[in-house]
Amino acid sequence: MPSSKIERRKKLDIKKRKIRTFFLSIETKKKKKEVIDKATEELYQDGMIYYQMRLPVEKITKEFENKLKEKIEHNIIQAKIREATIKDLDTLKNIYNRAWLTSNTPFRPISKTDLQKILEYSDTIFLIAKVYGVDAAFVLLDFEGENREYAIIAALAVIPRFQRRGVGTILGVNIWNYLKQNYNNVKEIRCEVYKDNNVSYAFIKGIGFEEYDKKVYKVEDFEIENNH
Repeated sequence: MPSSKIERRKKLDIKKRKIRTFFLSIETKKKKKEVIDKATEELYQDGMIYYQMRLPVEKITKEFENKLKEKIEHNIIQAKIREATIKDLDTLKNIYNRAWLTSNTPFRPISKTDLQKILEYSDTIFLIAKVYGVDAAFVLLDFEGENREYAIIAALAVIPRFQRRGVGTILGVNIWNYLKQNYNNVKEIRCEVYKDNNVSYAFIKGIGFEEYDKKVYKVEDFEIENNH
């Protein structure tokens, strides 16, 4: 493989690992006298299981699009979507920290510094949904593959007030619209869902994604070498 491709792959791997550290985090440093509950200890020993989900673009037919649009049209909630900028760091932080507290996914608070680092990566995009004048949800998109042919939903967060009210579906439709307009070489949309997050799993399945694999993340998968 040419050195330029090797270097690009290394950079993508580092970026992916850093994003995983921000959004799929378990604490990697334990204090000696810290009391660890049984569930947390099991995460350290056994790792975390994430279902790998995908939606091939070839399955997003006109009929498929219409079904999703019908779900939105029958929903009284209307959302305005915008691409996040550096000015939205407080908004992104607020949505993330409020949304993850109600999920069954291992959680740590995220900082504005974390979010700024993600925004500064090439090909990482936050889309924010404003509902009734409130910034209610976001989705983080990333890209993988030699030609960025895999669009990765790296994170999707909805604040408790608007959960299970169709906001996620609205974001789903807008993800596809965004990709069609800006990344027409995408062949597949992918994401991963923590095994105990039944609500998210049901939502992802409900908009057409299929499970194709499982990944077990260990503590070392969240560690970044200092020289990177």
